[in-house]
Amino acid sequence: MAGIWGIFAWQSSPIDWCEKNFIILSSVAEFYNTISNVLFFAMPPLLMYLFRQYSKQVTKGANLVFFLLFVVGVGSAYFHSTLSLMGQLIDEIAILWVIMAAIAVWFPLRHMPKVFNGNRQMFQRVVIPISIISTALCCVIPEINAFVLMMFGAPVVCLLIAEYRRSRVWRVRSLAIRCALIWLCAIVFWTNDKFLCKAVWYNFPYLHSGWHIMIFVSSYTACVLFAYFQVTHERPELGAKLRYWPREGGCWEFWGIPYVALDCIEPEMMACKEKGLGEKTV
Repeated sequence: MAGIWGIFAWQSSPIDWCEKNFIILSSVAEFYNTISNVLFFAMPPLLMYLFRQYSKQVTKGANLVFFLLFVVGVGSAYFHSTLSLMGQLIDEIAILWVIMAAIAVWFPLRHMPKVFNGNRQMFQRVVIPISIISTALCCVIPEINAFVLMMFGAPVVCLLIAEYRRSRVWRVRSLAIRCALIWLCAIVFWTNDKFLCKAVWYNFPYLHSGWHIMIFVSSYTACVLFAYFQVTHERPELGAKLRYWPREGGCWEFWGIPYVALDCIEPEMMACKEKGLGEKTV
């Protein structure tokens, strides 16, 4: 029993990042790595609001993905504030589930194995048990979880490249390029903080905080892009458009928050029919 409860003990995780422990607050192990999860807490409610059309007309699965991003933030903050093994497992399992949920919701039908015959519901029924089994495996050798989760990035990037090549909308293509660049920067930050921490010349222990910010931005941007591709290829009658909050144009296409708007739903349907369906992507 003591062994079971030991996973809740502070600093029971085998992972410890470069940031020195208990420097800012005596009750928080890695202060900056903890508070850098702020986007995971603040953004999901706004994202659910921006995707209200999409969740109503296409799939409510988007809200599940955004909620799981919030859970990732909770798990990450708990882990970095305590460095407990339980915190590490919650953090990593939450990441696993947000990845699997996004795959279930947005995996392109034309890239789906033929055995599913383009049936997303059947595909989702297979993803669920795989997620459960993977969750159990996460508890077997926690030391390798982070590396296994990193491997999920490769197929996502391949799918993004395939969809990028099909798109002819510059706004979409530029967002995809930005997403890939931010993701690559995030990987560089994570790798340096993971492997160069003990290097004599290395004296910047806050790269993992930057990883939190960049991986959230790149992950959410990827969600936006795949949601856009899903509508344009599977529900073109809805007239998907990529837009930015709080406003369009100018610097907001860089600093704003991208989301998918649907122009061809009531009361916009008549105007949409007159102008043609959405943005031409293929």
